[in-house]
Amino acid sequence: TATAVIVTRDSLLNVCMDAKHHKTEPGPEGQLYGQCVLWKDNACCTANTSMEAHQDQSYLYNFNWDHCGAMPEKCKRHFIQDTCLYECSPNLGPWIDQADTSWRKERIRDVPLCQEDCEQWWEDCQDAVTCKVNWHKGWNWTTGTNQCPKGAMCQKFKFVFPTPAALCEQIWSGSYRYTSHHRGSGRCIQMWFDPTQGNPNIAVAQYYA
Repeated sequence: TATAVIVTRDSLLNVCMDAKHHKTEPGPEGQLYGQCVLWKDNACCTANTSMEAHQDQSYLYNFNWDHCGAMPEKCKRHFIQDTCLYECSPNLGPWIDQADTSWRKERIRDVPLCQEDCEQWWEDCQDAVTCKVNWHKGWNWTTGTNQCPKGAMCQKFKFVFPTPAALCEQIWSGSYRYTSHHRGSGRCIQMWFDPTQGNPNIAVAQYYA
């Protein structure tokens, strides 16, 4: 029935995924920090999470960006932004999927990322260095933080991820999908936006829901 369709659709809008640090439902967070401030009007993250998103090896996941040497700042800001989107956005409902890990029940899959966001990320990170294609698994965690597995060679992103699509789609095992949609098209999620213009991702979630 039409009612059932509406209920299902609404359950995909303005929601937080069931994961390690997410609030159960979105709401205003006046104190969001740094790059996460874009979501302060309606966020799935707490102020504390937003602050930790900016730390190297934060307690969020004990993840070390600098596993092959220092990641350049212009590259790191994209990873901070990616963390803010993941932790704070209430507009990822259409892409929430079951996760089979101990630390979260849900994850995102195939979020259609705007072409510019993906290309800028690749552009700014092409000379950063890593030893792995998929950063979700396969690390050596014996020290409590991720280190390159034995025999993995550190090389520049541009060799590990030869295209922007490879970076966006492979690094978090399919969380994002590269699209040819442009920012402002209403067809793709923006990792970056101007909060004074409102959150463009609300309309995108509605379109895909």
